[in-house]
Amino acid sequence: MELWVFAYGSLVWNPGFDFDERIIGCIKDYRRVFDLACFDHRGTPDKPARTCTLEAKEGAVCWGAAYCVRGDAERLEEAMQYLRRRECEYDNMAIVDFYKEGETLKPAVTGVQVFVSTPDPVGNKYYLGPAPLEEMAMQIATATGPCGNNRDYLFLLEKALSDIGHEDDYITELAKEVRKCLQIPQGSISPSHISRQIPSLHLFSLPETPVAVDS
Repeated sequence: MELWVFAYGSLVWNPGFDFDERIIGCIKDYRRVFDLACFDHRGTPDKPARTCTLEAKEGAVCWGAAYCVRGDAERLEEAMQYLRRRECEYDNMAIVDFYKEGETLKPAVTGVQVFVSTPDPVGNKYYLGPAPLEEMAMQIATATGPCGNNRDYLFLLEKALSDIGHEDDYITELAKEVRKCLQIPQGSISPSHISRQIPSLHLFSLPETPVAVDS
């Protein structure tokens, strides 16, 4: 048995669960947007952070990483339990085709699961929806929570995408505007205290109770 999960946010650089394979690639007809509220990781209920979710858009391509967990049903469920706790802001799962880098005409893997958010600001309390670039940048520049600053999440995502060789213009532009708010020199991928590479593949045990960790 095997489970495939597509990562497009913090899972790209910090998966946090036991997996057997990681492949760089993309999914189609979705784009990354910072339209999701975060109350307990990088923000608070009074001052929510903005983190990324996926928006359906025909013709769009979203690059990231696919993780595979192989084994019996218990091992696969252990991974999914961890992910459900960590990705608690997302209220839905999509099943997508995953295309390997350099082979974007034929799916490398089908039936890949990805966490998504219903774009409904009334029925989904975590969905913020789009906002002007300057407004989003100011929110990201000033929000903070148990996992740290909202801006660090954005800068780490920007760096992770750069490290896999697939920068996202939307993320780059948003990060540029946040640096402007913070008066950080343009051209730096991230503040000096975040100058780290994507970690080596390593394993973490499943926590007994939910913990504050990036979605």
